[in-house]
Amino acid sequence: EVQLVESGGGLVRPGGSLRLSCVASGFTFSSSDMSWVRQAPGKGLEWVSDIYAGGGITTYTGSVKGRFTVSRDNAKNTLYLQMNSLKPEDTAVYYCRFRDIRGSGTQVTVSS
Repeated sequence: EVQLVESGGGLVRPGGSLRLSCVASGFTFSSSDMSWVRQAPGKGLEWVSDIYAGGGITTYTGSVKGRFTVSRDNAKNTLYLQMNSLKPEDTAVYYCRFRDIRGSGTQVTVSS
């Protein structure tokens, strides 16, 4: 059974940083492309970033490019999202995703 467990969210002031983690199990993480997606209050699901199996290719939605960095540790079956220069509009529940499967998410709130 595929399991994805996100952590690392919280309340942070504008301009602050957070690092999200997602521990994966139930599939071959090292050979799997992974994504981060988010859902802001009252809005639909938004794709944030992809990282391909080898880790060398990453892509980002325009609004986070230059501020967020996705990475992975295949030895630990863990996906990361380093988020810097956070803005109020980054407030959302963040999910890691494998194919069409998401974890339960972690809440990120950016507010002064």
